[in-house]
Amino acid sequence: PRHIPASVLIVMAALTGCAGGIYGIGGGAILSPILIGSGRPAAEVAPASLACTFVTSLGGVLTFTLLSVREGPVAPNWPTGIALGIGGIAGGYLGARMQSRLPDTLIRRAVGILAIAIAAQFLKSGLS
Repeated sequence: PRHIPASVLIVMAALTGCAGGIYGIGGGAILSPILIGSGRPAAEVAPASLACTFVTSLGGVLTFTLLSVREGPVAPNWPTGIALGIGGIAGGYLGARMQSRLPDTLIRRAVGILAIAIAAQFLKSGLS
């Protein structure tokens, strides 16, 4: 497996965090496929990705909350955020429990298909 140097990961994470702040996406949506594609096992990538997403999300919520005090109506939509957070916690728990029971090849292929499908959707919406 090819391992990405820590310095490259830091730059990629910073760019992903910026995109996450602009578009409201989790860093794991971008970094996980890259890390899995570079040969890291899903059992290593998933916890790191979830921790990254949590920290990035927390930073985004705090930033938007502080901006709402000075800049106006940019505060997080709390009911939606809480509902998504509850769903994310439940899904994260179930996914972590299921991961050890699934073959690594299946996880890699599913991540690849999902990444392609998401990229196609972004491309379609960006071109229309």
